[in-house]
Amino acid sequence: MATADSTPAERLHAVQARIAAAAGEAGRNAAAVRLLAVSKTFGDAAVRALADAGQRAFGENYVQEALEKQAALHDLPLEWHFIGPIQSNKTRLIAEHFSWAHSLDRLKIAERLSAQRPAGLPPLQVCIEVNVSGEASKGGVAAADLPALAAAVSTLPGLQLRGLMAIPAPTTEVAVQRAAFRQVREAFDALHARGFPLDTLSMGMSADLEAAILEGATIVRVGTALFGERTKHA
Repeated sequence: MATADSTPAERLHAVQARIAAAAGEAGRNAAAVRLLAVSKTFGDAAVRALADAGQRAFGENYVQEALEKQAALHDLPLEWHFIGPIQSNKTRLIAEHFSWAHSLDRLKIAERLSAQRPAGLPPLQVCIEVNVSGEASKGGVAAADLPALAAAVSTLPGLQLRGLMAIPAPTTEVAVQRAAFRQVREAFDALHARGFPLDTLSMGMSADLEAAILEGATIVRVGTALFGERTKHA
């Protein structure tokens, strides 16, 4: 098990081992679960160290911070995912500088991202964020509103709808973790049954990635287990 004194490579291998063990328990191929390293509040040196250990996909919550890292790391073949709340005044920068956006929850934002995606880039890969815990403070749409939003997003030329994302309320009870992730998977399955060609469930973090993988996660978003405890963002 990795500790605070572990090297970036050791922490990465420890998380990969957790993913493989959970996938094995679920009867799934570990290769079907992608690891997204959540690098918010950690500098470009920390990202470079993890990239040197083999990690390629990184998730960021704050646009300006992410752009500074992207500039500092432009020599590396990294894939950048935006996973924070998407503000209208930041859509152009997200459309221009990221491969993925996981936190789509309004048609207005989707339309702006599509219109502002540069013509020379492939469509922005997007997930719709689902609010499974019913927390007013959390982003995301209710499951009942998913079909209409998914249908509208699917028509936008600058976007490719890949699946769903969720951040359930934190809990240490595995059964409760799994129940929340199961709701997301059931919403995903319901959209699939309506004919949406989805392939991505972005759910699970450092503390609950095993429960997420058992319920079908295809991307787990891990920060603390890879980078250590973060200080609160200013």
